[in-house]
Amino acid sequence: MDVPELLESVSLLVPEEIATENDITVGDIWDYLVHDEWEIALGLLEELGDGHPLPLPFWEKLADAADQLRLERSAAWCHWRCSEIRNGVIRADLTLRPAAEARRTTPIPSPGVLRPMWDIGHLSPTGEPAVDIAGLWVEDMPYLEPGGRATVRLVPLTPSQWKHVRPGERITMHEDRTVAGTAVILEVHLQTAVRSTGIHSSASA
Repeated sequence: MDVPELLESVSLLVPEEIATENDITVGDIWDYLVHDEWEIALGLLEELGDGHPLPLPFWEKLADAADQLRLERSAAWCHWRCSEIRNGVIRADLTLRPAAEARRTTPIPSPGVLRPMWDIGHLSPTGEPAVDIAGLWVEDMPYLEPGGRATVRLVPLTPSQWKHVRPGERITMHEDRTVAGTAVILEVHLQTAVRSTGIHSSASA
């Protein structure tokens, strides 16, 4: 599909009754589509999707449209949301160690490119700490400096390994054997979790 077809297809997946914080509905978005305002329409569709749970095809097609329009950050966000739907998502308050105390001396970029290891309490057969991988997206910031603090979104590589994690727990981030940062769990939404909490995104796309 080309961009117009993709955005029209995405729009058909949005219930007419939902709206953005500024009361923009899918009916308003159709007006932009009629006038070939593809980027505006895509941005508003993202906003609708961030405020309301929409199905995986919504984000897959929106990602395809963003890729074709070469909107790199929007494309990254849409692909990330696809990963959240497939694997679940955990929100946490992350504090990085200062550059003088850790391996990392450069900022962490926001758009979900980093997949660090996390100590969430598992042990190896020999009794040593065993880490688990989860991708990381920094909310509301273009990057997170060493020593900085931000709310982050984590998408586990193996969701079943995270099913015991609960809000309020403290976990550590690793890029090697040393601790790179410490995070406090805020919300958990995993398909494999015994208990879960619904999440409405507050991240900037």
